[in-house]
Amino acid sequence: MSVPSAYIGVIIIWSTTPLAILWSSEEVGFVFGVTSRMLVGAVLALIVAALLGSGLVWHRRAKLAYVASAIGIYGGMISAYWAVQFIPTGWISVIFGLSPLFTALMAQLWLEEEKLTRSRLFGMLTGLLGLAIIFGSSFSLNNQASLGVLGMLVSVSIHCASAVWIKRIDANVPAIVMTSGGLLFAAPLFLLTWFFAGAELPDELSMRTLGAIGYLALLGSVLGFALYYYVLSRVEATKVALLTLITPLVALGIGHFFNNEPLTLNIVAGSLLILSGLAVFEFSSQTGRIRARFLRY
Repeated sequence: MSVPSAYIGVIIIWSTTPLAILWSSEEVGFVFGVTSRMLVGAVLALIVAALLGSGLVWHRRAKLAYVASAIGIYGGMISAYWAVQFIPTGWISVIFGLSPLFTALMAQLWLEEEKLTRSRLFGMLTGLLGLAIIFGSSFSLNNQASLGVLGMLVSVSIHCASAVWIKRIDANVPAIVMTSGGLLFAAPLFLLTWFFAGAELPDELSMRTLGAIGYLALLGSVLGFALYYYVLSRVEATKVALLTLITPLVALGIGHFFNNEPLTLNIVAGSLLILSGLAVFEFSSQTGRIRARFLRY
């Protein structure tokens, strides 16, 4: 598969995932919603890996990568599922759009990647200003929306740290193997969380809930993570995070049209500032590389 095709696949899946997260958990609770998704996803990923002849590998770097992936999956997903109780689903994708900024800062510490220039810092500050507007809007939405924003910031931080950690380990395993290993290692963490949260099976599940859980398990967990790790293995971590440049606007539209979520001027302005900051962040990087090539010749 080409990298651009994988990018498009991830964008589509990530744009529809926030609303599916809400639909999979609003009737049964977020802990059961995320646990059922990840357990089904782990089984499906292992089956797909076996069918493709890509069984799990157990050398030291691979196991370290599974641990890094599991921490990112568990911490990022639990935080996001908890946060979606308090904020519109489109906000999940918008706040997740800050991941390039988080990733760049972490990559400075752990990876030998591009240095932060003034223009990239300006892009970061613009994105953070957009986040501040979104955060301010949360106070007028409901009493707990600010908690949802904070929960998503925790989710983004854990996700980005996991991505940079995986890149640093450089286990060199196929994407489906990384997905299977990460989900397998994360499954006990979700089961323990469900157990300590009460561990009750719902009496019945609506077709919408079942469909959302199935969609997230098959596409959101197996295919989505596989495509994500495929891209991650071929480009630097800061560029992988730029997948979130498009998904926020699409997710906002999906949440507004399919779930009647508010789309106020402040939300639009904050979202556009975040995306503008990310565009400046990426454009400055591209310009720097073009200038370096020109000077080389």
